[in-house]
Amino acid sequence: MTQITQPIALDQVPVIALNKVTKVYRTGAVAVAALRGITMEIKTGEYVAIIGPSGSGKSTLMHVLGCLDTPTTGTYTLAGENVGTMSEADLAEIRNRRIGFVFQQFNLLPSMSAWQNVELPLSYAGVSRAERKERAMDALTKVGLARRVHHRPGELSGGQQQRVAVARALVTEPDLILADEPTGNLDSTSARDVLALMEELHQAGRTLVLITHDVDVASASNRVVAIRDGLLGEGDTRVMESVR
Repeated sequence: MTQITQPIALDQVPVIALNKVTKVYRTGAVAVAALRGITMEIKTGEYVAIIGPSGSGKSTLMHVLGCLDTPTTGTYTLAGENVGTMSEADLAEIRNRRIGFVFQQFNLLPSMSAWQNVELPLSYAGVSRAERKERAMDALTKVGLARRVHHRPGELSGGQQQRVAVARALVTEPDLILADEPTGNLDSTSARDVLALMEELHQAGRTLVLITHDVDVASASNRVVAIRDGLLGEGDTRVMESVR
């Protein structure tokens, strides 16, 4: 596999800085606190797994980290930018420019080839057609799919489809790669391959946050943060045991 290149360093600025972040959902007079005052930093080049059982708040935290939702109170700074008070248009730009997403469902367009799927974020960013294709091809080569660039998702295995999704996450050179249950739809062999790719990205200096309920998947990271009842507890063995 072609060696994955180093991203541009961000000096000492944390990629993620959460300070007393809460998220409260309201339905009529009923208020549900999904996040209850989370403070956390993730530095450039860290590989962090956030693990918790169903209802723990990990999906809400993922949405906040991915700028898909904003905190009710507290602050969230991504690569030095406070995203908590940004407009929807600004948040969309942040998602496209600073975050690479890898989802459990792959989210690939079935009518498009691998390279066409990978170039999509660059299309939204206004990159020229020639540069889009060149960068998409390069990203697919980096994840070991140089011979599959013209294949459509239906012609690829689950593991290969997830590699296409990883290439799409890499193509914009984001500050953060956010992986939400990236092995959830894969067999054990494909899951190991994807986790090996995640480790390669980490070794190349990428910043990765992996959201999971699987203890074995979380253990592939270099730092595990547990979430329970909307609160974080690094090294909280109760949470680790509760999701086994």
